[in-house]
Amino acid sequence: MLWNKITRRWAKRGTRPSAPSDHRTKSAYIFGAICPARGVGAGLVLPRCNTQAMQWHLEEISSQVAPGAHGVLILGQAGWPTTKKLAVPKNTTLLPLPPRSPELNPVENAWQFMRDNWL
Repeated sequence: MLWNKITRRWAKRGTRPSAPSDHRTKSAYIFGAICPARGVGAGLVLPRCNTQAMQWHLEEISSQVAPGAHGVLILGQAGWPTTKKLAVPKNTTLLPLPPRSPELNPVENAWQFMRDNWL
């Protein structure tokens, strides 16, 4: 199935500039969590960003939490990580941030470093 991609372009008001977009690439979504105290992380690269992907991510995080410890996952207010359909593992707690405040999430610095250097 071919999806139409919207490409934005600056133009004079009232004109209709052409805005071709490249349909040859696919997206990938990186799910990641880190524990700075232990220096470990858990991550997945998936073709979709939805509730099922978040469930797999929670299971991966849970598998990396030290025995007897409890993990806290700081997350934004998007719909798929905050849905009641998720089965949150017993050794993990979800801590949602206030709306529109990604700067409060410490892992955003790690994502920015990855975007600047590798992605």
